[in-house]
Amino acid sequence: MTTNHRIALIPGDGIGAEVLPPAQQVLDVMARRYGFNLSYTSYGDWSCERYLREGAMMPADGIDQLRDKDAILLGAVGYPGVPDHVSLWGLLIPIRRGFRQYVNLRPIRVFEGIDSPVRRARPGEVDLVVVRENVEGEYSEAGGRLNAGFPDEMAIQETVFTRAGVTRVLDYAFMLASRRTGRLTSATKSNGIVHTMPFWDQLVAERAASFAQVAWDQEHIDALAAKLVLEPARFDVVVASNLFGDILSDLAAAVAGSIGIAPAANLNPEREFPSMFEPVHGSAPDIAGRGIANPLGAIWAAAMMLDHLGHPAAARDITDAIASVLAKTDTRTPDLGGTATTAEFTEKLIELL
Repeated sequence: MTTNHRIALIPGDGIGAEVLPPAQQVLDVMARRYGFNLSYTSYGDWSCERYLREGAMMPADGIDQLRDKDAILLGAVGYPGVPDHVSLWGLLIPIRRGFRQYVNLRPIRVFEGIDSPVRRARPGEVDLVVVRENVEGEYSEAGGRLNAGFPDEMAIQETVFTRAGVTRVLDYAFMLASRRTGRLTSATKSNGIVHTMPFWDQLVAERAASFAQVAWDQEHIDALAAKLVLEPARFDVVVASNLFGDILSDLAAAVAGSIGIAPAANLNPEREFPSMFEPVHGSAPDIAGRGIANPLGAIWAAAMMLDHLGHPAAARDITDAIASVLAKTDTRTPDLGGTATTAEFTEKLIELL
């Protein structure tokens, strides 16, 4: 019997609507090759345009509409005229939290054919994964504004680390490290943040005792940011809190040569709810509508989705094709120094598939 996967497509804003169709084309090639079926439901108006028109990024029952899907493929969120905190907290973050997608997984790889701005970031040597806690930490909703409009106006933002929340993401990171090279680095700042980060460090040490096969260390976030640039090949799995992981993964993507190729997975590892996959890049309103957006981030995210859905061979075929199109051809979108359109780049990648 053919396996059917129900996929929600949320193009979102800007180039999101331009990079999802190439990802869908690649997914359809893999479905035919490996004999599974993908049925798509598009939520094309869940966007900043909808917010400006109706006052909400998605309908009130949006989470319920997605609940029966097997996975979600997201394009991008954000556009001029809508503050970023409004667009993110109106769509992306409610999905992450409503479906307990507590692992944000961001692979970073230097591909042959992409010149990194970092001299020591060489193809075949830099291949790491940032595991970011995705639903609590510094991005909590606890806090507020006081004395609005007065000279003593203030804002309070509370960081929330729970034992359950930190432990589950640490277990995921240690397990991932045990399947890779057996090396893990924990990002901390316990020399300056007196409560939450020592608690994080304590839990890292506790969970490490259950993974004797994994060699681990910890780095203060400022030193770690420097070492990611100076010694990027040193790292394999990096586990970090919500804020630290967000910053580190974008930095690492830049080290790899372009944030335009980087993917992310928002995972509910227990599979009680759908997981969501997206390119790391934003909506890029400056190039939206010109047909030159780099589709690689969305295509790689689609590969991660297939791996999550139980099709690792199909996922490898896609990442192999990404490596081939970069190493063996001169087809490049403008962000990678070329002149190819989104469609031309996609056509070349599918040809290599």
